[in-house]
Amino acid sequence: MRSFLRALLSAAPLALICVASSGAMAQNAGEIVVYNAQHESLAKAWAEAFTAETGVKIVMRNGGDTQLGNQLVQEGAASSADVFLTENSPAMVLVDSAKLFAPVDPATLDLVPDDYRPSHGRWVGIAARATIFAYDKRKLDQQKLPASIMDLASPAWKGRWAASPSGADFQAIVSAILDVKGAAATQAWLNAMKQNALALRGNAAALKAVNAGEVDGAVIYHYYWFGDQAKTGENSQNVGIHYFRNRDPGAFISVSGGGVLASSKNKPQAQAFVKWIVTKGQNILRTGNSYEYAVAKGAASNERLTPLVDLQAPKIDPAGLNSRAVSDMMTAAGLL
Repeated sequence: MRSFLRALLSAAPLALICVASSGAMAQNAGEIVVYNAQHESLAKAWAEAFTAETGVKIVMRNGGDTQLGNQLVQEGAASSADVFLTENSPAMVLVDSAKLFAPVDPATLDLVPDDYRPSHGRWVGIAARATIFAYDKRKLDQQKLPASIMDLASPAWKGRWAASPSGADFQAIVSAILDVKGAAATQAWLNAMKQNALALRGNAAALKAVNAGEVDGAVIYHYYWFGDQAKTGENSQNVGIHYFRNRDPGAFISVSGGGVLASSKNKPQAQAFVKWIVTKGQNILRTGNSYEYAVAKGAASNERLTPLVDLQAPKIDPAGLNSRAVSDMMTAAGLL
């Protein structure tokens, strides 16, 4: 194999190397299965570049955060997956709570700042996305924007904002509100959201609704606006973006995760792929069109993005984001 993988495999137990060098096992050792909930185009770019460099083939099985997270829990130790990649942290927490991850190599963890990885080290951040309030520039100016995401619970915002409550993206944002504000305040906010917000399917639909003047604003992730602007701008030409900042839960930075399954039969290659994503793979975030943030130490994001350090995000351990609690609370509020 090529140099990148050879260096990692040199530290593997001799017995593993010997098994991997014979017959069908040798073929399996050169292939890993990735359960991918990240954007397909981004994950494909990572996989193709990694394979070109190392010769390790990647079989990609795509799906959503919640879908694949639940599938891994159901499959348990019998899963064929070697690596799990997500858009948001709660699905990683779900799988980790079932004790299905192997620890990430310490050298890989050291490449990512504490803010963008869980404290326990059983998975690592690979990218990030910022929460924004996308607003209709024809209706609102800076003085009329909500200072906090919590302000959207006010009767003054009834019928004026949109979100996609069924999506893993929005549920990750609610997980942050729960972490920062606690259960009582979060449930009250969700109950108000049921009365105030237009529920749509997908962040792109919410962005379009703002652009069309159907609502004054929407809670979405930043890259939907940047991605549309980089194309024709037809769904965002009337839309401005507002960052809540000030450690507000609405300034939440959602960490995309990467982890190696404890049941993987190809751990050296799986660990190598995760490490590659947080090294050379970060450059694809800078130069590509995903408009997600790079999170590794010293890695630059796309130059169009507001730097992460300027967003004044709340301090949240990604390991603590509780998707099951959020799902129960949103169901109680009538949002799911």
